[in-house]
Amino acid sequence: MDASTATENYVKELYLLQQRQPGRGPVPMGQLAEALGVTPGTATTMVKRFADDGLFRYTPRKGVRLAGPGNKLALAVLRRHRIVETFLVQVLGLDWSEVHEEAEVLEHAVSDKVLDKLDALLGHPTADPHGSPIPPAPGAGPMRTIEMRPLTDCKAGQSVTVGRLLDTLPGFLQFAERHGLTPGAQLTVQQNDPAADAVTVKVGRTAPTTLGSAAAGKVLVTDR
Repeated sequence: MDASTATENYVKELYLLQQRQPGRGPVPMGQLAEALGVTPGTATTMVKRFADDGLFRYTPRKGVRLAGPGNKLALAVLRRHRIVETFLVQVLGLDWSEVHEEAEVLEHAVSDKVLDKLDALLGHPTADPHGSPIPPAPGAGPMRTIEMRPLTDCKAGQSVTVGRLLDTLPGFLQFAERHGLTPGAQLTVQQNDPAADAVTVKVGRTAPTTLGSAAAGKVLVTDR
């Protein structure tokens, strides 16, 4: 892995972890190391280096967060990743459950010129196949955001629309597709039982589907 690829991987993973951090506070080093698949010692060494470069703000024993330049770079990497995913699904016809790994490689190789052409070819999409927002081109305004909540926060009887899936691993996406839990799908929450650690939903005329709370928490929805 070259220095450029390592830098882009670190800023992207830190950005994603920060989005899920309460209050968007510092991310513990252990979380970052686990997300990147490296040892805590390796992560700390790299974080200190990126802090010296002005990309990160690192506080020992508290954690790390992105500085301005790091945040800008992270959004650029996510833009490339999500546009590539969309291209692979819509144009090349790859299954949505396998494009994440392909995009992990291609995101480091696509030039800005090619990316702009892909974006135009796709009609300037605002979300990738999994419902994740695509950061706009520099100078094109803020990223489009829609208020969403996890299925675990819904009550029985509520009708909602699937907006985004947080887990992009093939197994989870294939499960979601089998049960119709894809972005844009409309469903009704039949039961939310914290004691049973389960949420039961019904999509259209299909049989009800029961998800464990861990899986339901990865399905973000909006009100119809």
